[in-house]
Amino acid sequence: MSFRVSTEQIDDVAVLQCRGRVVDPDALSRLKAAVTGLLQLRVVVLDLSGVEMVDARGLGMLVFLHNWACAKGIQVKLVNPSKLVREMLEVTRLTSVLHVSSVDDLVEMFCNHIVRSKTPTGLRLNSFLMRRSVG
Repeated sequence: MSFRVSTEQIDDVAVLQCRGRVVDPDALSRLKAAVTGLLQLRVVVLDLSGVEMVDARGLGMLVFLHNWACAKGIQVKLVNPSKLVREMLEVTRLTSVLHVSSVDDLVEMFCNHIVRSKTPTGLRLNSFLMRRSVG
């Protein structure tokens, strides 16, 4: 399966759903362009549940995106990595550098923020995340 990424952005939060194999230059370029092409972000969520395989270059791209985001004041969250991806992150000890969460952790984090803010954006984000966790 080739690599695909779809993006949904609500104000300053973007969720990118990744599917396929992050192992070739084309996949790496698509992932990099999908993240770095987004504007006015606070949080980028990479949903890795559909990623079947990642190699050293793919892990390197995740580190690059993490560093790029940190330099711009953006948080990157890796969510629901597949079993293989999680194992690769653990074996390489990248879990100590990259923020890896479950969908439930992410929903809880955003819900706590939304409860405090109760802004229209927060309410739309809450609705979006609840649809994601159910689907």
